[in-house]
Formats: sequence, C-alpha cells, structure tokens
Amino acid sequence: MKTLKHFLSEFLQTILFAMFLFGFNLQSDAQTITVYQYRQVEPDKMQEFIERETKYWSKVAESAIAKGNLTFWGLFQKMSGFDQPNSSNVLFINTFKDIDAAADIWDPSELFPDVPMDQIETFSMSKVIHTLYVRAENFVQKEGAVPADEFNYVSFIYHNSSNSAQSIALEKEHWEPFIKLSMDAGKTNQLAWGNATILAPSGPDIGVNTISFDIYPSLKAALDPTWDDDTVFPTDGLTKINELEIDRRMVYVYRRIQVINANPPE
Repeated sequence: MKTLKHFLSEFLQTILFAMFLFGFNLQSDAQTITVYQYRQVEPDKMQEFIERETKYWSKVAESAIAKGNLTFWGLFQKMSGFDQPNSSNVLFINTFKDIDAAADIWDPSELFPDVPMDQIETFSMSKVIHTLYVRAENFVQKEGAVPADEFNYVSFIYHNSSNSAQSIALEKEHWEPFIKLSMDAGKTNQLAWGNATILAPSGPDIGVNTISFDIYPSLKAALDPTWDDDTVFPTDGLTKINELEIDRRMVYVYRRIQVINANPPE
C-alpha cells in the first residue's frame, strides 16, 4: 500500500468530495477525536454505495448522535483525480466524544431489524486506503451563511510543518481574523474556514501534520477562489506560517454528499 505522503503528493491538483446535510462545523473540543477515513469504491458500485450510506448508515449515525458519543458524520466524494485505480474516491469524517467506544455505535440491527446485512453493508464494495486521527482546532464562517444550502464544496489543504502547534497558533492569530472579516465583508467567495491537527499517523514518511479547510458554495468557487482587488492580505503572518512549512501544500476539493451534525453552525 502506498504511503500517505505518496497518496497526497499524487493528488495535488485533484478534486475530492463533500457532504453537508446540516453544515460543516469542526470546532475545537479537547475531548473529541475526529477520524478521517479514505475509501476506494468500485466505480460501478458508487451509486449503490452512496444509496446505502445515505439510506442506512446516516440513520445509524443519527441514532449514535442522539445517544451521545458521535457528534459528526460526513460523507464526501472525490470529483476527479489521476492514478485513480490506486487512490481513494470517498472520504468519511466522524467525530467521537469517546474514541475508545467508537466501534460500539455501528450496529444497524436496532434500526433495520428486517433488512439483511448484505443489503446494508458497504465494505464489500469498497476498501479503506488511509485513516487519520485528527483534532479540530478552529472554525469561522461568514455571517449570514446558510450551511445547509451553501456549504457544498470543501477545499482541504494538507500542510507539513516543522512545528504543527505553532502553525495552528499562527493561523488562528493571523489568518482567522483576516478570513472572517473578508468573508463578512463579501471580499471573497469563500464561506467558512477551519483547521485541525493530525494526531496519527505521524513521522517523517507521512508528509503532513495539519489540515486547513476552505468551504465554498460551488465547484467553480472552490477551484477558482476570488478576492476583491483592494484586499490587503496579512503578509507578515503568512510569511511566518510559510517559513514553518517543509513541503509544498497538497490541496483536495470535495463535494458534499451528506452530513449529520450534533452541533450545526448557525
């Protein structure tokens, strides 16, 4: 299996996928752990895969959220790429209050007692390529944005920093207030921004240790972000951030399929 570093570097210009039923909100909570699971689905099974996930597993996620451990479930689909036979084409994002009890929530029999498992499960038509354990750090969105209608595409930016904690802190200090003011003033077509720390895996062969994400209303906006001509970027802060980054950033765009969120952004 290819390393995550190889996987990411192969898809610098690719488009992945997204899902947002109520919105996308990964605000920081020291007690929660988020799992990013990248799967490869057979192309001729993609429609059935999505149907099963949205018909059955989203309901299992809703039940788990109601019971208290799961706080976020999201399904995203890659829009394009290269070397596709060897890469993922869907992404799941799940946030747990108790990561040690994560396996206990995925039993669909209580909700669908009369449906055979072979009509519900999706692992037979997919395989896990990578799994990341992540801690969400910061999140802001445009005032007046409607996540359910507008949070349709996400550009995930993967960073490899010499000091991940400092990079997160610098983004919060310099980029967060800038992007919030810019979005609220309508100076950009971006609607939300956040970042996160990758807890595991880690090490020199992984090639990434933080993630930031930009949320947009359309694919065109995600691929070609716009800024007003009079925008003044926080260049000093960006220079400090860039000085910590070891490699070129990797960028992936996802389209929203579905999101179940215990704490949807308002």
